[in-house]
Amino acid sequence: MSHFGELLNNLVRDTTHGSLYCFGPELSLCVTIVVLLLLRLCSSDRVIPPYLTALVGSLITLFLAGSQLLDLQSGDVLPTPFFTGMLMFDHLGAYIRGLLALFLVLVIALTVLSGIPDREDGPDFYTLLLGATIGMMMMATANHMLMFFLAIEMTSVPSYVMVGFLKGRRPSSEAAFKYVVYGAGAAGVMLYGISLLTGLLGTGSLPEMASHLSVVVGSQGGIGDAASRTVLLAILMVLVGLAFKLSVVPFHFWCPDAFEGASAEVAGFLSVASKGAAFALLVRFLLAFVGGSEIPMPEVFTGLGVAIGVIAAVTVTFGNLAAYSQTNVKRLLAYSTIAHAGYMLMAVSALVVVLSAGSNVGGFNVEEASVMCLEGLLFYLFVYLFMNLGAFAVVALIRNEIFSEEIEDYNGIGWQAPALCSCMVVCMFSLVGLPPFGGFWGKLVIFMSLFNAGQVHWFMWVLLVIGGLNTVFSLFYYLRVLKAMFIGERSADARPIEVPAPIGNYALLLAIPVLLLGVFPTWTTNLANGVATLLLQ
Repeated sequence: MSHFGELLNNLVRDTTHGSLYCFGPELSLCVTIVVLLLLRLCSSDRVIPPYLTALVGSLITLFLAGSQLLDLQSGDVLPTPFFTGMLMFDHLGAYIRGLLALFLVLVIALTVLSGIPDREDGPDFYTLLLGATIGMMMMATANHMLMFFLAIEMTSVPSYVMVGFLKGRRPSSEAAFKYVVYGAGAAGVMLYGISLLTGLLGTGSLPEMASHLSVVVGSQGGIGDAASRTVLLAILMVLVGLAFKLSVVPFHFWCPDAFEGASAEVAGFLSVASKGAAFALLVRFLLAFVGGSEIPMPEVFTGLGVAIGVIAAVTVTFGNLAAYSQTNVKRLLAYSTIAHAGYMLMAVSALVVVLSAGSNVGGFNVEEASVMCLEGLLFYLFVYLFMNLGAFAVVALIRNEIFSEEIEDYNGIGWQAPALCSCMVVCMFSLVGLPPFGGFWGKLVIFMSLFNAGQVHWFMWVLLVIGGLNTVFSLFYYLRVLKAMFIGERSADARPIEVPAPIGNYALLLAIPVLLLGVFPTWTTNLANGVATLLLQ
């Protein structure tokens, strides 16, 4: 009994003396959800608009996440595991949580302007939106395989409902059903991989996995060893779940249908937020094996990095080629999302290849090259937040004016809604990677990391060429939308467009950061570089 009392006291002490501070942003969202539900229960949501409650809670969350990142950057607080090591408070988690909180504020503002959801459904919608964001923040800080799985499922379940939130629309219901079916299959495979991996290694803690793996297979264990093959199989099964969240080939089937069936607001949220959280979790998982000084099975993990690069190349190429034949703007942007997941996956591939090499490559600075890989990924995620949300926001706001999301119905609207269409120009040119927009620097840093990684494995140079060619290919289908907006002739009986000033200002609010990040990228690249350096120490 005394042992149980001591355990309970330690748990309470750990929770109250540090863990609650570290969990501050998630806790703020939890409180906001409770307030939303209580207001709904008391019918007070008719007096206090649900979006106002959600927006205030999100702003508080953004403040807490930003202050934590500043505290870490200044050294006032140190990285530390919390909640008995289940989650990790560090620079990567603070960076991604800050991005998610900022993105949440922008998405809620978009829903206010677009009118989806209405006041009747507002509490339900914002509860789902905030709940999914909590799961994504936990994905960014997961430090144990149990939390790994719980965070992904906490993100996925609200996402399924949000995709089918437009009641009475058959495409929306079908999209949600497909999303659930594919998600359940991916979750089952991932859970089996987690159980196999933790059972074989005897631990679910990410920081302990590499040392336990060295004991199981030996420091030079190769693919010919039975234990090594089992571990590799388990890792691949875990990666299936992450590949589903990232919508990389061949786990992309849900993405175009889900984005077309969902509202543009939900599609924009899923296209950015889930990517940021899933990439943070993918990096944590892979660094558990290749991020230390002693790397078990270096040849195997080098091969795994190359395999990730192959998947990235196929994903980029498929996403760009499939986008050519699309007539619906949301489906086009869905395939664009798949392609951009491939670009970001290239940075992860280079990171794994570089770290797996260790000190085996003479005259090669592994630390500098690995920092550049992670820096490129983090900077790309920051720019991607604005440029992809901007594109989906324009689709949502134009939908409210012309009641269509088909490219042919965009003919001639560029001169009737110049603010919205100018935002689309900036976002799409940035998605291509043209200067002077932020997407140019994002791709440039990733391509530079691939060039450096080519000194470790020649396939990284092949991946660089594939990425460069796909950048050129992607220009043509993005130009289709802009051509319709500014060159296509608007039919005489088409409904005229009248864009209110707040909507135009919101579009500019998203377009200006994309331009500023292209002209003045230094602050963001320095921040990403600092986060990457401290994570890889």
